Amino acid sequence: MRYLPHSEADRAHMLATIGVADAEALFAAVPPSALQLHALDLPRHSPELSVEAHMRRLAQANHAAGDGPFFLGAGAYRHHVPASVDHLIQRSEWLTAYTPYQPEISQGTLQMLFEFQTQVAHLTGMEVANASMYDGSTATAEAVLMAKRITRRNRVLLSGGLHPQYRDVVRSYLGEDEDLICLSPSPEGQGDILDRLDDRTAAIVIQTPDFFGHLRDLRRAADAAHAIGALLIVVVTEIVSLGLLEAPGALGADIVVAEGQSLGNALNFGGPYVGLLATRKSFVRQMPGRLCGETVDASGRRGFVLTLSTREQHIRREKATSNICTNSGLCALAFSIHLSLLGEAGLVRLARLNHERANTLADGLARLEGVRLLNGTFFNEMTIALPVPAAEVVEALAMRGIIAGLPVSRLLPGDPSVDNLLVLAATELTTDQDISALIEGLREALA
Repeated sequence: MRYLPHSEADRAHMLATIGVADAEALFAAVPPSALQLHALDLPRHSPELSVEAHMRRLAQANHAAGDGPFFLGAGAYRHHVPASVDHLIQRSEWLTAYTPYQPEISQGTLQMLFEFQTQVAHLTGMEVANASMYDGSTATAEAVLMAKRITRRNRVLLSGGLHPQYRDVVRSYLGEDEDLICLSPSPEGQGDILDRLDDRTAAIVIQTPDFFGHLRDLRRAADAAHAIGALLIVVVTEIVSLGLLEAPGALGADIVVAEGQSLGNALNFGGPYVGLLATRKSFVRQMPGRLCGETVDASGRRGFVLTLSTREQHIRREKATSNICTNSGLCALAFSIHLSLLGEAGLVRLARLNHERANTLADGLARLEGVRLLNGTFFNEMTIALPVPAAEVVEALAMRGIIAGLPVSRLLPGDPSVDNLLVLAATELTTDQDISALIEGLREALA
């Protein structure tokens, strides 16, 4: 919409200042078909109070995650975030900080990222971690590119238990690459990824707990990959699980990528989230993103600097390891603060509580006629097979205010073998009443 000052004198002064004869000359380069010549068909402006009331009415039509029983997971989890996290990240020292290019004025941001990296390295059992990435899916794709550079091979195997959206992001990165092998979904268990290894393989990508909730045998996968010179990339979408499960690095992983949303970051309608990436020290020069390090200044005082930044903004494009041009700084800060508040003992207790809630859910599901639990192992997420299409059951329960999980068909459309599969997650916020409501709702829907 074209805009000029309302006053004729102001209009004339502006046109004279910029050296054009009339207003039409301002738009000479715009094709006539793109010009908006008439007022848009929008309501007249309203008082702020009326707009606020209208927006509140619209918001009341939503059903938020905390409005009733909620069993969605599949890469985005509803956990309790302490109020202190939100308070601390809004302090001006953090909220107004941007990128740490000038260490002399960015010590707070740099130290936070250094501590964040340390936490991620400890969680994953790896030697070095970067200062975060966009989210778990893009971190996975970056890890695949990293593995291809390290091994100088092209063939990559994606497990059938990898989150479908993560698989799609990797496909988007690699394009129509015939060396990218995506195995079929493996709802019942491990799949046959290790049978596909050969001396052309750069890496295998395995998620644990996987999309269907199964825990994967990382040690066996690492041994098989290393035997033919390939790397093992481990994906973790539920970072809280590492409070209870052995760290992937201790089991032979070469690169660990994860979604950190579960700590410090609410669901937020799908983002922004925070991608984690950690690896072995010997691979650090091929690691994407940025790395903050500790040093001393000219006076011998402790300080922090940007040790490694291998992005296309900083070096020649052909030498860059990534074109992700930032880290998720505020989300990484929230992650780090929440994890600091928990401490090691608190994270372990939180993980145990998640697993206990999932066990209670699994016990209830096992008593339902016609429902089959596919998992022999799980952390806080599992898959059940229903006698009818899962999407129909989820819609029926949604009408009762129960968000009953994710129908697998939503992320794998066109695959009739998954139509009856439903993925459910339970966290520390899942109550006995929530589980009872779900079980009763499923019993009635299946009747």
